[in-house]
Amino acid sequence: MNSLRRRVIFVCVFAFILIFASACSSKETKSENGNSGDESKPIKVGLLISQTGGLEAYGKQTLRGFELGLEYATNGTNEVAGRKIEFIVEDTETKPEVAVKKATKLLEDDEVDFLVGSSSSGDTLAVVPLAEEYQKIMIVEPAVADSITGSEFNRYLFRTARNSSQDAVAGAAAIAGEGVKIATFAPDYSFGWDGVSAFKEAAEKLGAEIVHEEYADPSATDFTSNIQKVIDSKPDYLFVVWAGANSPWNQIGDMKVQERGIKISTGAPDIAALATMQPLIGMEGFSVYYHDLPNNEINDWLVQEHTARYNGDVPDLFTPGGMTAAMAIVEALKKTEGDTDAELLIETLEGMSFETPKGKMTFRAEDHQALQTLYAIKLEEKDGVAYPVPVLVRELSPEETAPPVRN
Repeated sequence: MNSLRRRVIFVCVFAFILIFASACSSKETKSENGNSGDESKPIKVGLLISQTGGLEAYGKQTLRGFELGLEYATNGTNEVAGRKIEFIVEDTETKPEVAVKKATKLLEDDEVDFLVGSSSSGDTLAVVPLAEEYQKIMIVEPAVADSITGSEFNRYLFRTARNSSQDAVAGAAAIAGEGVKIATFAPDYSFGWDGVSAFKEAAEKLGAEIVHEEYADPSATDFTSNIQKVIDSKPDYLFVVWAGANSPWNQIGDMKVQERGIKISTGAPDIAALATMQPLIGMEGFSVYYHDLPNNEINDWLVQEHTARYNGDVPDLFTPGGMTAAMAIVEALKKTEGDTDAELLIETLEGMSFETPKGKMTFRAEDHQALQTLYAIKLEEKDGVAYPVPVLVRELSPEETAPPVRN
């Protein structure tokens, strides 16, 4: 009996060990698929933004928006499905080679679950192959070059920012028509090239003729020769695609372009650039965002909280984009119950609709571009405001501004 009892005890103990080992193995497999199985392990997001360089202001706006978006989407907990969300900020210095170095550090050393960025299309295009290599979701914000979700697309990219073609559709709708002659002016890099290419396509579909394309050094401070070439082409309109602090607006005014019978049209930029656009009061164009344009509860909250926290400053051009990137991540994680497995996230994000400061956005399944509202505007003077204000003419719906699929 003693021998039988020992054998029974041995079998029971051995069975317990097998069950325990199987449970541990199952837990480890789940961890390898992206969900740690340990709710104390935080979800990490790596933010690639320009904290220095020519687009420093855009990086600042994106970061503020991301912080507020994370707070709003999680009701102040910075937590989803029982897991804390942490974010790590890296400065790309607005240099593609630095962006790659910082992204690699985030992926390898910090082991982030998501990338977000960046302020520059050049920086972003340098980084997007890493998202595929490391199989991590990258939310593209605020870079707009069409090629990001076009020729350079990979399935790990999802863009909350609008792209150049969405801008172009809105810009062309404002001025293009049968027989209208248009010149373009843009910076000489991917943002400018893609912007003009997309605008040209949209404008020509409406019957307009592009009579001249002028590309300028994005770091230049003197655009005299560039603007003169535009004047010499004798267009009806000059459509300008620009980003950055060293804008051409003052020189366009100094060279009396409008007084020569050439109407100016562009996207309404950030507030700092609007302050240089006094010569363009009365101009009709489009806006990606101005804090008075959207009419919804999320934007109301954003404006109220931003002004309260930042000495009365209103959210600027790319603040809602940062907020939207955070909200997209949280919404996806709610649906996956905190699982960060890339394949599950791709399945979840494709076609996902979610609310933002600009209303409802949807990630188009074909190219992961967020379809979104843009705004037809007119620049007007407003009492107590030191810059021309974009005033709403009408909302341009996500369906109306949907860009061509280019991937």
